[in-house]
Amino acid sequence: MNPIVIATNNPHKIKEIHEILDGAFEVKGLKDIGCTVELPETTGTIPGNAVQKAQYVFDHYGVDCFAEDTGLEIDALNGAPGVDTAHYAGPERDALANMNLVLQQLAGRDDRSARFRTVIALILNGELHTFEGIAEGRIANSRSGQDGFGYDPIFIPDGYEQTFAELSSDIKNTISHRGRAMEKLKAFLMK
Repeated sequence: MNPIVIATNNPHKIKEIHEILDGAFEVKGLKDIGCTVELPETTGTIPGNAVQKAQYVFDHYGVDCFAEDTGLEIDALNGAPGVDTAHYAGPERDALANMNLVLQQLAGRDDRSARFRTVIALILNGELHTFEGIAEGRIANSRSGQDGFGYDPIFIPDGYEQTFAELSSDIKNTISHRGRAMEKLKAFLMK
């Protein structure tokens, strides 16, 4: 199989995806194909953004690729930050500011239920395939843990008392939204 390109330059996502795929496939990031532009994410939906990014890479670079988009959906905030997860507190994509805003908005609320949703769009031989992974959980009262990235220090997955940032990468990658979506992608590619 030819290498597959991950439509991201986010080093945290690339590392996590490499760990999840565990060497089953040769995977390259956007920099490996000379793509340094910010990919468009203008559809207003998580699935739409994933498809838009994969299509952009395929159309401009002619390579098989997959893109993912992830959103944190908090019930008490009517599904926010959702599609705006990465830049919830502003265009800087500041993880600390994003977490602080969520914690501020949830202050005094009992319902802290939330989920992470990842959609992966794969373009393989010109055909589009999508895969979804969801991790149900709740928002912690404060940040905890040093590992992971993004909202990991405030998200506690169902069945655990620790945040994603406190869990080992092996555990997180098995139960996370991205891990679940990637397992579906991996199974599809191995057929």
